[in-house]
Amino acid sequence: MSEPGSIHSAAARRGVLRTARDWLQRDGRVVLATVVDTWGSAPVPVGGQLVAAADGSFEGSVSGGCIEGEVISEAEEVLADGRPRTLEFGVADETAWRVGLPCGGHVKVYLERLDRAQGGLELVERAVLADDRRQGFLVRTRLADGQRRIFEKTTPDLPPEIASRLRSGESKLLQTPDGEVFLHAMLPPARIVVIGATHIAQVICELARLTGYEVTVIDPRTAFASPERFRGVTVHAEWPQDVLPRIGLDPYTAVLVVAHVSHIDDEALKIALESDCLFVGALGSSRNHAKRRERLAAAGMTEVEIGRIKNPIGLDIGAQTPAEIAVAIMAEVILAVRGSKAERKR
Repeated sequence: MSEPGSIHSAAARRGVLRTARDWLQRDGRVVLATVVDTWGSAPVPVGGQLVAAADGSFEGSVSGGCIEGEVISEAEEVLADGRPRTLEFGVADETAWRVGLPCGGHVKVYLERLDRAQGGLELVERAVLADDRRQGFLVRTRLADGQRRIFEKTTPDLPPEIASRLRSGESKLLQTPDGEVFLHAMLPPARIVVIGATHIAQVICELARLTGYEVTVIDPRTAFASPERFRGVTVHAEWPQDVLPRIGLDPYTAVLVVAHVSHIDDEALKIALESDCLFVGALGSSRNHAKRRERLAAAGMTEVEIGRIKNPIGLDIGAQTPAEIAVAIMAEVILAVRGSKAERKR
C-alpha cells in the first residue's frame, strides 16, 4: 500500500538531491536508496530517499533510523559492483527485527549506483533544476536493471498514468510484464499565497508552518503586513498585481483571498484565475460573492474562470471564529493538494 509523498518528504528530498549532486561532482559515484513500497507502520513514505557516499557519509532517511544501518552497509556493495539491489524488511524478516522495524511494518528499498560518467549527475541536476523551477518531475525505473526514463509535464505524449502522478505526486511500485517498475513522482512543496494580512491569515500561516507548507502573505496595507504580525513568514507589503507576476503561480500553489477588501481581492483574483494554480478561494458571504462575480465579469473574466473561485472558502465545519475559519480553509487546501484519492475516501 502506498500513499502520496508528503510535503515533508518534498522538503527532505531537496536536501538529498543537492547532496547527491555535490557528492557526485566530488567523488564521481554515490548510491541512492529509495523507498519503493511500504505496508503498515513504515515511518518514511514511498519516495523517501537516502544518498550514501564512498566515505560512509549519508544524507536522508528511508525508515526514520531503524534500518539505515543495513541499507548503508548494503550500499557499500552497490558502490563496489554497480548492481542495483532491492531490500525488503518486514515482520517475517529476522533482519527487520534486529534493526528495530516497528511491529507490523514492511519496507522495500531500492539501491542504485549513480555514476557521474554515465549520466548520474545529469539526472540529479535535472531533478534539482525542476525543483528550483517548481516543476513536476517523474523517474520511471525498472528495478531489475536500473533502466530509467524521465518525464516532465512538457514531455510530449505523456501516458495517462504518468500525467496523473505528475498532478497528484503519488509514487508507486507497479508489476509489469517487464518486472517491477517504480514511478517516482517528485513535485515541489505545495505553496500557499495568502492575500490579506488579517487575523485569519495569521492562523493560516501558523497552520501552514505546522503542516509543512510554504506560505507567503501579500497586503499593501503596511499596518497589517508587518513582520511583527507574521514572524518567520515571507510578507510583501505591496499590491497583489505587483507581487503575483513576480513570484509566479503554478499548479502546486493555492491562492487564499481573505483581505475582504474588494480592490485588493479583485486584483489578486484576476491574476489567479488566469493562471494554472491549484486552488483559488475567497472569503465572503454569498451576497458579497455575487457582487464580486459581477465586478470580475465587468473586468472581462469569463464565467468558467470566475467559477473556479471556491466560495464560501473552507470546508463546512460550522466555523465561526477566525481560528476555526482558518482551520476550515487549511482543510480544504489539504484536500485540494491530496486530490481525488482523498476525495474518494471521504
